[in-house]
Amino acid sequence: MNEKPQYTRVSAYGLITDNQNRILLCRISKALPRWQGYWTLPGGGLDFGEDPRDAVVREVEEETGVTIKPTTVATISSIYDCSQETDFHGIRILYHTQLMGGELRYEAEGTTDKCQWWPRQALDGLDLVDITQLAVQIVF
Repeated sequence: MNEKPQYTRVSAYGLITDNQNRILLCRISKALPRWQGYWTLPGGGLDFGEDPRDAVVREVEEETGVTIKPTTVATISSIYDCSQETDFHGIRILYHTQLMGGELRYEAEGTTDKCQWWPRQALDGLDLVDITQLAVQIVF
């Protein structure tokens, strides 16, 4: 029996909204060709031993320049993808957040290349990854 390698990734994402009822999203860069151009939530994988709440704060700041405070867990999502050379299991923790400050900027040389505030009505027809589709249902 030839089993493929398996990989589990735990990640944390922020549901970040502003006082104009917009959500902050990041566009996936060419670093992830399969998803390039799609919009995702700010966030990402936990470092070994890192608390998920610390990870979401770090990842959001790295990708967007803004600082947040995670408040409550909005949901936990689990996905599987066995269509590639490695079977993938993703566990994604989505946090409601409080926007604390910072200045919006783009990530350099990362998995995202742009971040932008989006009102609900502008999301229709936009290429959204599954976790962003879930976030839209939660936020709006």
